[in-house]
Amino acid sequence: MSSVLKHGAYTARVEYSAEDRVFFGKLDDITDLVSFEGRTVEELENAFVEAVEDYLALCQATGKQPEKPFKGSFNVRMNPELHRQAALASRERNMSLNQLVVEAVRRFV
Repeated sequence: MSSVLKHGAYTARVEYSAEDRVFFGKLDDITDLVSFEGRTVEELENAFVEAVEDYLALCQATGKQPEKPFKGSFNVRMNPELHRQAALASRERNMSLNQLVVEAVRRFV
């Protein structure tokens, strides 16, 4: 069972408030706060799609570029020895460390 909703490039995780008896969520991986809620699954799904579409419409109306959940870059933290080994491995393969990480992620996922 998944608690992730998807619409276009946007996703959101769903939670449930027993106190308020409502499902709720917010868009993942952007800094703008876009939230939604619903008492039924159908209300929740409709509110999610409406929240995404409203966000995109508001951005267009105000001339703001909508945030993209994934820009294609991220920082990777690892212990120094693994970093050293990865750098050596990338040199041995005549590729950048970035290319090595992309290849490793591609193989994993």
